[in-house]
Amino acid sequence: MSFQLYYDLNSYLRQKFGCRVQKISLDAGLTCPNRDGSVGSGGCIYCNAKGSGTGAASKGIGIRQQILQAQAALKKRYKANKFLAYFQSYCNTYAPLPKLKSLFEEALSVQDVVGLTIGTRPDCVPDPILDYLQKLSQETLVWLEYGLQSANNKSLKLINRKHTVEDFQDAVYRTRQRRLPICVHVILGLPQESTQDMLKTASFVASLDIQAVKIHLLYVVKGTLLEKWYNQGDYRCLDRQAYARLVGEFISYLPPDVIIQRLTGDPHRDELIAPAWALEKQVNLKTIQETMSKYNLYQGKRFPCTSKSYPTQDKV
Repeated sequence: MSFQLYYDLNSYLRQKFGCRVQKISLDAGLTCPNRDGSVGSGGCIYCNAKGSGTGAASKGIGIRQQILQAQAALKKRYKANKFLAYFQSYCNTYAPLPKLKSLFEEALSVQDVVGLTIGTRPDCVPDPILDYLQKLSQETLVWLEYGLQSANNKSLKLINRKHTVEDFQDAVYRTRQRRLPICVHVILGLPQESTQDMLKTASFVASLDIQAVKIHLLYVVKGTLLEKWYNQGDYRCLDRQAYARLVGEFISYLPPDVIIQRLTGDPHRDELIAPAWALEKQVNLKTIQETMSKYNLYQGKRFPCTSKSYPTQDKV
């Protein structure tokens, strides 16, 4: 058996469910406190008006229908037997609890849906919502996906996140008190961040009781402030090889049992401004793997054997 460079999501899901499991990205028609004026407006510098979603909710397509449409395609393409309902666009805990219950339980009512993954901000998880999700997790798999992006508060301010690293730490602590697994989103290539800054984020994430990481390339999409900066020459994208090396270095800081759910993003072809190579997913994944092998990088290589400051990590 060949050496595994990192612990990938498919391996985890096959171990847990014994079959191919695919995520289905859903648009619940929610919003974000960084768009509706609660904490800010305009959103993050890289986020478009769809909030990285499909826009399905604005077309009147409900959660159940979105799942059924996706299931047919995923069963054919990947021979998937089970599915996770991934509430992706905007902030999917930013709504009254009764509405969230309705959305999540509608998703779980669809045949062969075996769990939820819920994308949100770390400043949008009040205790009553976490208490509900804890109760729900006794019956099905429930993941929280938190956008950290960087462990540098200066960077968070520059990209207009409108939350702090301390907000994220608080969300992690309260979520893990309830034994809910966490996936952390980080972005490589943020404006004005050095390699050292990005690896400090890796070290910070590795010190926490989290169960998975998604690594994203910062790419430029239409209709964002980042597009304006790019056109003015104020932002320059990473090249493919530099990104591949950064991903490998980042992963080397993470504990071996943390699931690597993503190595790069999936921009929409009709929205992408730059870099063009971001669309070549299979080439990018191959480049990352080859670069990791070339430089002898693998998950856990630089992870120190130190105790964590949060509750003991359990099996998820």
